[in-house]
Amino acid sequence: MGTVIRAKNVSKQYRLGKVGTGTLSHDLNRWWHRIRGKEDPYLKIGESNDRTAKGGSEYVWALRDINFDIEQGATIGIIGRNGAGKSTLLKILSRTTAPTTGSIKVRGRVASLLEVGTGFHPELSGRENTYLNGAILGMTQKEISRKFDEIVDFAGVERYIDTPVKRYSSGMYVRLAFAVAAHLESEILIVDEVLAVGDAEFQEKCIGKMGSLRNTDGRTILFVSHNIPVINKLCDKSILLEKGLITHFGDTRSTIEMYLKNHNSQVEKNINNLELCRKYNSGELYITKVEIFNNRNDNSINFGEQLVLVIEVNYLRQLNELAFDAFIKNDTDVGVAQAFIRIENENITDEERHFRYKVTINNTLKPGKYYLDIGIHRFINGNTIDNLENCLTFTVLNFESNGDVILPHFLDFRLGYNLLSCSCEVLGKKGAPPNL
Repeated sequence: MGTVIRAKNVSKQYRLGKVGTGTLSHDLNRWWHRIRGKEDPYLKIGESNDRTAKGGSEYVWALRDINFDIEQGATIGIIGRNGAGKSTLLKILSRTTAPTTGSIKVRGRVASLLEVGTGFHPELSGRENTYLNGAILGMTQKEISRKFDEIVDFAGVERYIDTPVKRYSSGMYVRLAFAVAAHLESEILIVDEVLAVGDAEFQEKCIGKMGSLRNTDGRTILFVSHNIPVINKLCDKSILLEKGLITHFGDTRSTIEMYLKNHNSQVEKNINNLELCRKYNSGELYITKVEIFNNRNDNSINFGEQLVLVIEVNYLRQLNELAFDAFIKNDTDVGVAQAFIRIENENITDEERHFRYKVTINNTLKPGKYYLDIGIHRFINGNTIDNLENCLTFTVLNFESNGDVILPHFLDFRLGYNLLSCSCEVLGKKGAPPNL
């Protein structure tokens, strides 16, 4: 089969908030070292790309010392947290940016889908962009025409094919862009998380197409996604990136297990420390406590039992027309359910700014472990005021009925997540227990 992609000591450095090195003195210093054959002085400094921590250097390594070989016909998943370097790696492989150090060797034509609109000219029609992309890949007009009807049929945009793509919705953009990348004759297909823009039916169609390309055409595929079940289903091997470093490259099952172990251990550290969980705050109020209220002394509920949350909020000023948003994820970090409920109180005063709420969610979750995100938004326009990620973990327990045990579920990505019904009421003063 042979190696089609080889990365050797690949690193990518950025200076935060700047183009180039950002100052004339730094640029001159870098040029002076280069003409004397010396090492770039700014490669000796820099920090790992940890987006959650405030650093002491203005230089960061988005990738550091990346090495791997990929064989022809392999389907490789790339997983990791946001900011781990996944998209940067794909951009280097697609040659839309160059590595700071190291080298990438690619054998064969590369078709890439990195973000909505990649490779498309907004003023050209869908038809013209299809031919343009084929020409970039080195195909003749006759070869593109042979594939054209198949591309349009797969994308489902026949009515708009002669309309400038700047008038397409993001979903239509992705439909056509993926169809072009998948059907034109390239040896390597690179796909970023952009497929999440499409609807569930189209995502399923794309996954099926990538499986077909792998099995029948021998196409090499690199696929970035946060959808762990899809990675597990599609990919032979996977790469785990953490803060710009490859921490594991092997069979997909072992890579996913390591990712989930690292992810869940980090989440567990953040539980009960809301400041670590807080991802955004407008400065108008703060969620100060989130807990499950039940008749047991643990964060567990039975299958079918209501999930009762007690949420404490400290208001910094009078706010009306608000809503709670509870987003529930399973232990593979995939969203499975959401509850959205209006906050009813209108009685915030200078004397009383600390309120407690009981949010009751009608639970239809199957047995398993779950993580909870909580946000407060403006009810009218949805603007976020406070947002906590992974602020609480809970377990839905099995129960037996006529001897039949309900087994833990495995979420199919096609189902998306359910909208759960819920209610909200204002409790008494801080410390008073709610009524179940």
